Amino acid sequence: MNFNLFAAEEQAIEKARKLGEALAVAAPDCAADFEELVEAFQRSTREQRRLVRVSDRLQAQLGAANQELERRRQEAETALAHLREAQEAIIQAEKLASLGALVAGVAHEINTPVGIAVSCASHLADATRELRRLSDDGTISRGDFARYLATAGDTATLILTNCQRAAQLITGFKQVAVDRASAERRRFNLSKTLQETLASLQPKLRPSGHTVTVLCPADVELDSFPGVLSQILANLVMNALTHAFPDGRAGRLTLAVELSDVNMVRLSFADDGVGMSEDNRLRVFEPFFTTRRGHGGTGLGLHIVHNLVVGALKGSITVDSAIGTGTRFVLLFPRQTPERD
Repeated sequence: MNFNLFAAEEQAIEKARKLGEALAVAAPDCAADFEELVEAFQRSTREQRRLVRVSDRLQAQLGAANQELERRRQEAETALAHLREAQEAIIQAEKLASLGALVAGVAHEINTPVGIAVSCASHLADATRELRRLSDDGTISRGDFARYLATAGDTATLILTNCQRAAQLITGFKQVAVDRASAERRRFNLSKTLQETLASLQPKLRPSGHTVTVLCPADVELDSFPGVLSQILANLVMNALTHAFPDGRAGRLTLAVELSDVNMVRLSFADDGVGMSEDNRLRVFEPFFTTRRGHGGTGLGLHIVHNLVVGALKGSITVDSAIGTGTRFVLLFPRQTPERD
């Protein structure tokens, strides 16, 4: 193939040689100079051929390098896709674990009113059997009957009150669980959703003695995703319990809501814990970054919070913290979430 590139040069050299032979006869004085000229042209042609061979070799090497680069690129894209799938699976597992903690909270909170109702029902049953025995023996008195009526009234009131309390807890927890599982958009009262979420977290908060203060107007209505907001709040609380109070002391958590304007909500979550360094503050939303690995930290809680605030609520989140001054997260998001693309 390369020789075809120099066909014209070969023909020119051949003609030059014939011309040189004729010139050697007709003009011997010019023949030597002409021969040198032909030799120079031949050297130039040989050099061009060498350069073409080098170019072909370099092109072949470049082609092989491009193929290897394409193979490596495909491998990197495949590895990245697998990494994203694994990360998504871990995040979903974290969400399910949070939902499992909610279920445990439901059982713990409902246990108290249900236990009281069962005890009262048992006491009322015993009093009823005793009254029936007295009636069967014919020894019942007005005092016995009056005492039974008082007992029945008190226990019935306790049973009704505690059953209503259990029903309220079940309704609240059910709504929180449904919201988290379905991520359904609906209109909801912000204060009520925050209270329901915090109620589900009481089994985690109560043993450590932490107090939670909620400052939220009672009439703030949102058109958004209550399950997402509940997940965000739960992750912020659990993050505070894991990192803000490593010494086990009781702390104070403050949740404050205000309307920055008619369409935007500003929600701040603060603790009075140990705080964090500037280096940690800058990395706090990175996936799998944690200072408590092996002690309850997975490095995904705040990463999930950031993704939910930015992705689902179409808002923003910032963090302000320093060693010894506690930590404050500030969320800013619209009251009516824009339609997803």
